[in-house]
Amino acid sequence: MKLRTLTLGLATALLAACGGGGDAGKAQDSKVLNVYNYSDYIAENTIPDFEKSTGIKVTYDVFDSDEMVETKLLAGNSGYDVVVPTLNFFGRQIQAGVFLPLDKSRIPNLARLDPAVMARIATQDPDNQYGVPYMIGTTGIGYNVDMVKQRFGGSAEIANSWDLVFKPENISRMKDCGVTLLDTPADMIPIALHYLGLDPHSSDPAQLQQAADLLKSIRPYVQNFHSSQYVTSLANGGTCLVVGWSGDIIQARDRAEEASNGVKVAYSIPREGAPQWFDMLAIPKDAKHPEAAYAFINYLLEPQVAAANTNFIHYANPVTEATPLVDEAIRTDPTIYPPADVAAKMFTYSINSADTDRLYTRLWTEIKTGR
Repeated sequence: MKLRTLTLGLATALLAACGGGGDAGKAQDSKVLNVYNYSDYIAENTIPDFEKSTGIKVTYDVFDSDEMVETKLLAGNSGYDVVVPTLNFFGRQIQAGVFLPLDKSRIPNLARLDPAVMARIATQDPDNQYGVPYMIGTTGIGYNVDMVKQRFGGSAEIANSWDLVFKPENISRMKDCGVTLLDTPADMIPIALHYLGLDPHSSDPAQLQQAADLLKSIRPYVQNFHSSQYVTSLANGGTCLVVGWSGDIIQARDRAEEASNGVKVAYSIPREGAPQWFDMLAIPKDAKHPEAAYAFINYLLEPQVAAANTNFIHYANPVTEATPLVDEAIRTDPTIYPPADVAAKMFTYSINSADTDRLYTRLWTEIKTGR
């Protein structure tokens, strides 16, 4: 058997050297797909089911922040065929020319997408030329209900306001039970700007410094900066307050309920308003397996697949036909599918210039180090 394998391999190599076997090589190459996505951001069966139905072998790597994927994309030769950046980073990456313009004829399930979502995304991706929305979420407050009540007179009402996070006299009460902030300035600085009554899209250095000063004022009470570990920590009671992504916190809530460990987790979209974001599916310009990438993106837009992903990760998806297939408890949860009055107070992130991004990075380093 081993000899036969070697012989076939030698024959293939000789054919390739002589200019033959090209179609076979392409066919084999199309059966490979490299995906780079956020951690804990897809249903357990999605990849195995895709592999089974298409014969395409998927290598699935994960990241914790948009900054990580952007670094790989801008460096070139990332090795990935599908990546999942958030819209504001995606818009900037379009300008950098790192994505393949979509051949929409290869994604027939685009017709299933919510036109209102596509129109909003088109403000940063004109004509929806480069990307397909994957999931929609918000950034807000996750908290241990009992821990908040113990520290605020038996009520958790304070958790419905950014005051819990940004007023030192409030967040200091939570220090002993663990506070985590997202380790991404692209989320935290616009939130701080918005809380101060400033434009969350501002690039004014003086205003960005005000946001940084606000974050520095609460730094002594922050135990950890991380963009994924808080899910487990919140669920097991190791963390009591986080600024995090909606689906992650709701996953933590459900994990705690399933474990019956006495930890009660809740998520709030603060009444002052919060970010709403869109995570995009895109194909890098240097992708080695674009045919497989198109097949995967189209597969994710199948209503049953999109609903299964939402049911598992608790983020809203943009496939209109998937909504009735989503678990009732999820599709009627106002923190996942916000009602109109809540949505009206939400804001999106802007595309920062290179200079603004460098300032964000410098300020974030100062915030985290307490300087």
